[in-house]
Amino acid sequence: MRFLSVIATAVLIANVYALVEPLQVEQPKPEEIAGDLKPSSDIAEKFLPAYFAERPKSFLIDPQGLLSPADYRDRLSFLNYHATDSSIDLFVYVMGGEQDIPSEVREEEMIERFFSEGRPAVVVYYYLGAPQRSVVYLSPSITDSVSAAEQHRALESSVMQAIEKTRPAEQIEKFLVQMSIRIYWMERMLAGEPAAADAPTQVVSVAMKQAATKSAKLLKLQETASKFAAPGGMVLGAIVLVLGFNRWLRLSARYRFPDFEVEPRLGGAHAAGVGAVISFASAAVPPASQRDQVPDYLRRA
Repeated sequence: MRFLSVIATAVLIANVYALVEPLQVEQPKPEEIAGDLKPSSDIAEKFLPAYFAERPKSFLIDPQGLLSPADYRDRLSFLNYHATDSSIDLFVYVMGGEQDIPSEVREEEMIERFFSEGRPAVVVYYYLGAPQRSVVYLSPSITDSVSAAEQHRALESSVMQAIEKTRPAEQIEKFLVQMSIRIYWMERMLAGEPAAADAPTQVVSVAMKQAATKSAKLLKLQETASKFAAPGGMVLGAIVLVLGFNRWLRLSARYRFPDFEVEPRLGGAHAAGVGAVISFASAAVPPASQRDQVPDYLRRA
C-alpha cells in the first residue's frame, strides 16, 4: 500500500513538470554580437607616446605611416618651407579618418605644456580622408591676439579647399596650402594690423596669393629636382668620365714614324749640310699608317 502511494506521488510530480512551460531566454541580436567584435576606434596605445609624449621634432607627425613615403616627404617639404617664410610654425598631426583620440589625452593641456615656449605655432589635428573632422589649436603666445572667429575662418576655409578633392593625399595638400594662407592673416593680427575679421571668407589678398603661388612653385621645383637629381648626376658623371678618359688617351699617345729611304739627290746618297724633309699626305692619319710619300711637287728640300 505504501509502495503504491510513492508511485502515485512520483506520477503526480511528473505531470506537474510536464504542464510547466520551458523558460524562454532571448537570444542576442546580430548587431549586438557584431558590436562586441567591433574593434575600438581609438588610436592604438603603442602610437600615443609618438603623438603626445613630447613636443614634436618635425612639423609633420605621422607615426602610424598613414601617408605614403612620397606624400609624407612632399608635405613635410612644404611645412619646412612655410616655417622659413612665416613667423608662425604649422604643426600637423595626421590620424586616421575614423580614429579617435583616447579620452585620457587632454589636447588643450598638451598644447599648453609643449607649445608655451619657442616660436608661435598653429597645431592641427588632421584626420586623413575626413578633413571636416580636423581641429585647430593655437599656442598660448598668440591665443589672445588671434580671435576665435579668425581661428574658425582658418579651419573652415581650409576644409572647404580640401573637400574639393577626392583623394586623401590631394585633400591634405589643399588643406595645408590654405591653412598657410590663413596664417598670413594671423601674422597681421599679431602685428596689430587689420585682420580678415571684416572680410569675406573667400577674399584672399594679392600678397596671400603670391605667397601661396611661391610656395607651390617651390614645392614643384623641389619635387622635380628630387626626381631628376640621381639620373642627372649619373649622366654628368659619365660625361666627365668619358672626357677625362679621352684626354688621358691624348696625353699618353705615342707616335711612331716610319723609316723611309730617301731618294738620291744629285747622284749622291747624301750631301754635307743638306737634309731631306719627309712629308705625309694626311695630317689626320697617324704617320705609322702612311707608307707612301707625297708627290715630288709637294715635297720641299
